[in-house]
Amino acid sequence: MDKLQHSIYTLLFFFLTFAGLYFSAAFLIPIALSAIFAMLLSRLSSWFEHKGMGRGLASFLCILIFLGSIAIVVTLLAWQLSGFAENIDVMKERVASLFTNLRRWLHESTGITMKQQQQIAKEGSAGSGAGSMLAAFAASMMSILVNAILVLVYMFLFLVYRSHIKKFILKLVPADEKNTAENIVHKSGNVAQQYLGGLGAMIVLLWIMYGIGFSIVGVESAIFFAVLCGILEIIPFVGNITGTSLTVLAVVAQGGDTKMIIGVLVTYAMVQFIQTYLLEPLIVGEQVNINPLFTILVIVLGEMVWGVAGMILAIPLLGIVKIICDQVPQLQPYGFLIGTENQRQKKTGVIDKLKLMLSR
Repeated sequence: MDKLQHSIYTLLFFFLTFAGLYFSAAFLIPIALSAIFAMLLSRLSSWFEHKGMGRGLASFLCILIFLGSIAIVVTLLAWQLSGFAENIDVMKERVASLFTNLRRWLHESTGITMKQQQQIAKEGSAGSGAGSMLAAFAASMMSILVNAILVLVYMFLFLVYRSHIKKFILKLVPADEKNTAENIVHKSGNVAQQYLGGLGAMIVLLWIMYGIGFSIVGVESAIFFAVLCGILEIIPFVGNITGTSLTVLAVVAQGGDTKMIIGVLVTYAMVQFIQTYLLEPLIVGEQVNINPLFTILVIVLGEMVWGVAGMILAIPLLGIVKIICDQVPQLQPYGFLIGTENQRQKKTGVIDKLKLMLSR
């Protein structure tokens, strides 16, 4: 009876937790994003402080560097998008031709006439006027702008008050558990630093590989699609498939033949092979040691609770949860369940030898 009651309380705890996360999304998403990014920048801020800067100035400089990095990516995309826009009229004609062929195929396959198809399309779009669409777009852009400002403000404050927050966490635990709590805080910070820092380096390498591959294949605006595919890698599994699908659709709209489409898919397969078996173990590392089952589950759950932001935050947050589970004896079975079977085995693979060579 006690075990059944304990299981019911556990399920109720998880239900209330995820319900609270869902209904508090507008408040919690900017805080979670800023906390993860602040962990990423905390080492850089400490380096500036060791050079004699005050914490406030060091934190502000870190925010400027963060904004500068985003500005470089946006500028690169805008530069490529300007060239992409020059061919937009030709692409529109090709897409219109594809839709015409598709409508003819539907007519031949299902018997629905072209006029009936047009009437169905009009009925489907009748409920959404241009004015309401424009208002919804303006509201969403305003919400994104407000949240972006909040994230920057929270990041600055987290960097400035990180020692104060750490002392508060240590004050919550008994004296005999302070070492464990301090170890959890330290490792949690390392998760964000190594995962996001390694992810950023990997994305740059993916830009280079996708850019070379798409250029060889002959994709128009190859740099734009390379940058797009690299950025979408922020969302594991879903991002790379989405980026490649968009590239294939663009190739079709550009009038590319079957050889070009196969070339894009081959490029994607080769880049994914290099990313999975070389870049991720070597650059991202094993700080976020989560098995593929829970990686997919937490991404799906993150999207259900917090949308795209939840998919981005899912892996580092689950990595922090795993660290807590590994350090607390009562939760260690859950940490084992989330992790991989070989996480404690002796590491003698090629990647580990490469790491040893680079460290020397």
